[in-house]
Amino acid sequence: MSQQADFLPTMQALVQCYQAFEAYSAANIRSLGLTPPQFDIVATLGNTPGMTATELGEKTLITKGTLTGVVDRLVDRGWVERVAHGSDRRCQIIRLTKSGEALFARAFPAHMAHLAACFAGASAAEHKRWQTALRALGRAFRKE
Repeated sequence: MSQQADFLPTMQALVQCYQAFEAYSAANIRSLGLTPPQFDIVATLGNTPGMTATELGEKTLITKGTLTGVVDRLVDRGWVERVAHGSDRRCQIIRLTKSGEALFARAFPAHMAHLAACFAGASAAEHKRWQTALRALGRAFRKE
């Protein structure tokens, strides 16, 4: 089998796994009244004093152009606010409001429990094996 043919089934398995995870996760997030990008922001801001848009963009899977619109919608719903940065007047801190903190306290554990159900039957050894394989695959893409 050629080298190209060797990696195609791996790539297909990776894509199918990601698509299955994304569909399973997104359906639950939507049942909590959020879109996946909104959940990503709320989950990232949870248990923090807030962060700049740049920091938030680096810690989430959301592009800068999309981030602004998602944050705007979260502000409109009263879950997130923008406040002046303490030492840099050019930027703002994005943080959860009290209502956003309550949403995080309700939605984050509920979603983690939903995801945990998929892993309930896996042993510690299986988790270790999956982590090792996924990290090795990630290094191949990063050329480490």
